Formats: sequence, structure tokens, C-alpha cells
Amino acid sequence: MTDLSVDLGFLKLKNPVIGASGTFGYGLEFEPYIDLNRLGGFVVKGLYFSPREGNPPPRLVETPSGLINAIGLPGIGVKRFSEEILPRLQKFNTTIIVNVCGENNEEYASVVEFLDKYDGIAAYELNISCPNVEQDGLCPALSPEATFSAVSLVKKTSSRPIIAKLSPNVTDVVQIALSAEEAGADALSLVNTFLAMAVDIETRKPKLSNIYGGLSGPAIKPIALRMTHQVAGRVKIPVIGMGGILTGQDALEYMIAGAKAVEVGTANFIDPESTVKIIEELREYCQKKGIDRIETLIGTLQA
Repeated sequence: MTDLSVDLGFLKLKNPVIGASGTFGYGLEFEPYIDLNRLGGFVVKGLYFSPREGNPPPRLVETPSGLINAIGLPGIGVKRFSEEILPRLQKFNTTIIVNVCGENNEEYASVVEFLDKYDGIAAYELNISCPNVEQDGLCPALSPEATFSAVSLVKKTSSRPIIAKLSPNVTDVVQIALSAEEAGADALSLVNTFLAMAVDIETRKPKLSNIYGGLSGPAIKPIALRMTHQVAGRVKIPVIGMGGILTGQDALEYMIAGAKAVEVGTANFIDPESTVKIIEELREYCQKKGIDRIETLIGTLQA
């Protein structure tokens, strides 16, 4: 039987497929459609310390082979999450990762410090890269220095592993990745969405109330894959790849390029069973090729 498990060093996943934050709700929303226990894990939607409404509508625009969102990270805050959601997540036999947000470094640290008191969370994904929210200054992942500052503070605060989620909206993603690694990140996830916009030619107005949003979906895969390969070849910590993964083939491309695991995002809107279908496609590929352990594929690109 094929072994689909992957070892991130600080965390072992039963398979490399993770539901991506922002597309998977708090996980519970997918319970009617799939067996969550079959997943390698999932990342719950971003949490600020206090409840947050997000941006006003319209907040979503479909584009050719993609989706632009300017949701603005609405959420229920850490108190309600710990009281209402986390106890229900603790019953699942899969890896639960919490996406952590903040208006500034201190809020990132406060969220982690609060959640550290509760069981059932395997790691934190530090969202320093969302392109469609207002923050004090720029998103940290746009600068090596700001990345180092945010990650190092949260790392000192947290008793759990930190996965830094990086932005593609930079000139050199490798430098940002190296800064996150130096600051103590246990792993990196990349990439977040690409800054984008859409225009209504009848009204001559932006289709999003926020004007700009984040582009995801198959349209971004070739660029996100390139960035994943670049980063995986330079850092010593694990890389989790994401961006336009719809099929097992997409996931395999990321893994061959160096990703130890993958996050599936926009595909969940197209088909809520996408994650489990991808897992089965990975299994079928390995069986067809006579591969006993999927980990042996990681970073095997012949370049």
C-alpha cells in the first residue's frame, strides 16, 4: 500500500493535502460534503483578536481561470473561536492549523498567546501577506525587515510551530523567505493571492468595492509554482505550496518542484470534494508508477 504521509519535521501529515485558509471556512462548513478525517489537515479562516466584519460587498469577481476576492478577512475573533469552534474541531483526527492575522505585530502575538492556552491546534499559519486589507503600513511579507520583525515576535510568543504565509507581490520572494527562516519560522506557505482588479465597462467603476483584490485559481499556478521552486531550493525549512491546485497532477507538480505539502484553495469553491479527490489521484499516481512513499517525489525535478 502506498504511504502518502509527509513529515514536515515538526509535524507529520497523513497525506500532503491541506485545505487552504480563506476557502475552507472553519472546516466545519465542509463536514456535510467530505470526511475531514481523510485530509492531511486544514487551515481555518484568518483570526484577528477581535471580531471583524471585512470589506463591504461586492467582494468577489470571477475572471478567466480565476477568482478575485476582496473579502477583507471577516471573522469571529479568538474568544468565540475558542468557545464555539475549537471544541468541535478537536474531535477530528486530522491536523488543525489556525491562520493568524493582525493589524500590527502585537496583534499577531496576542492572537497566538490567547490560543496557546487551548488544545487541538497543531500549528499557526502567520498571515503576513493578505493583499486586500488595510493595515498599519504595508503587509509585513512585502519587506524582508518587516517579515523578520513579525515572525520573530510571534515565534517568541508561541509554544507551537509557526508557518509564515508569503506574498507573491514582491520583487524577490526568496529574500522574504530567507528573512522568515532567519526569524525562526518552522515552515513557509506560498503563495498568497496576487494583487488584481476588474473593471465594469458599463459603469466605468471597479467591480470590487475595495477596488483591488487578490487573484487566485488556475491562472496563477505557473507563477506560484515557479516561486515555490525558487524558495524550496534556497531555504532549509519545509515549503508548503499553493496556487491554482485543482487536480492531483497540480499537486504533484508542486511536490516535484520541492513542496513537502500543498494547500488547496479556490478549487473548494468549484467542488467541495476537491481535496479528497486530489488525495485519491495522488494515491492512484503512486500505485501506477510503483512508488511506495510519496515523499520520495519531493524535490525530484530534473533541471
